[in-house]
Amino acid sequence: MEATMRTTKSKSDKRQALNPQAFLDSANIQRRVQKFEESQEVYTQGDPATSVMYIQEGRIKLSVVNEAGKEAIVGILGPGDFLGEGCLANQMLRTGTATALMATTVTVIQKNEMVRAIRSERALPDLFMSYLLSRNLRTQEDLIDQLFNTSEKRLARALLLLTGYGKQEVPEMMLPKISQEMLAEMVGTTRPRVSVFMNKFKKMGFIEYEGGLQIKPSLLNVLLQE
Repeated sequence: MEATMRTTKSKSDKRQALNPQAFLDSANIQRRVQKFEESQEVYTQGDPATSVMYIQEGRIKLSVVNEAGKEAIVGILGPGDFLGEGCLANQMLRTGTATALMATTVTVIQKNEMVRAIRSERALPDLFMSYLLSRNLRTQEDLIDQLFNTSEKRLARALLLLTGYGKQEVPEMMLPKISQEMLAEMVGTTRPRVSVFMNKFKKMGFIEYEGGLQIKPSLLNVLLQE
């Protein structure tokens, strides 16, 4: 797991070197900034897929609902992440719902403008490809995590990733408000088991509940246990 985090960090270093926000600010790309409140939907499953978004600040939950009405959380995105990029692969409709977990600010770029920019702005293809490769790696890691790790380790990994561990030099130690039900959905277990693990993490000094949920870097020790 530690090697995985280092690999993710090395790829994110390249992405940070390209500095997507600075590039979007300096390049000739038409865009608009949009703000969302906590629990507000950014887009809904089935909406027309017409734009790519870049998260400036905040957190966004990605979820899908099947034909039986069961919802599954497929990702939590934060600052520096893109979403809605499926439209660039001729995706006509949004395949999931994006919901702000806290006050969130995004840069919205219409599909046609993004395609034009990729073709004309020399740095953008490298920047975007770097992001997509990093996102693909994260998806593979998530699958491996689900297949081989215990629910306790999956929860520890999810909490660390929510802080930006592996993406930021200084991870955020204070997490946005997130329910144990949501954490249970993310790691594929039940809320009572999440409650047991969270109490265990607290007793071991890996997390605190002072002014919110604080995650300590020592939580990584859970992932290193045999």
